[in-house]
Amino acid sequence: MPNYRITYPDNTTNIIVADEDFCKTYTASGGSYELVEPPDPTDRELEHRARMWRDKQLGATDFIVPLTDHPQRDAYLLYRQALRQWPETSEFPSGTKPTLGS
Repeated sequence: MPNYRITYPDNTTNIIVADEDFCKTYTASGGSYELVEPPDPTDRELEHRARMWRDKQLGATDFIVPLTDHPQRDAYLLYRQALRQWPETSEFPSGTKPTLGS
């Protein structure tokens, strides 16, 4: 949902997360609203998001580790290794993410 800057009749402002219909209704008796583009994420935020994605992928593939007879076990283990090493590569955090079978 987008961010809007609401300007109240007394000229104070507030940024809210809402849809445009809400803003129209909210300012119908006075004030105004405008769409506010969110700032670009910081490097730290990008790294955090990338680590969250990576951790989710590792968690989703935990089941494969003890299954020695799974036909794709080796591919999953290589994928998991690539996920663990990804933060040390030049592709982290905004480049190509590791994929299963790559």
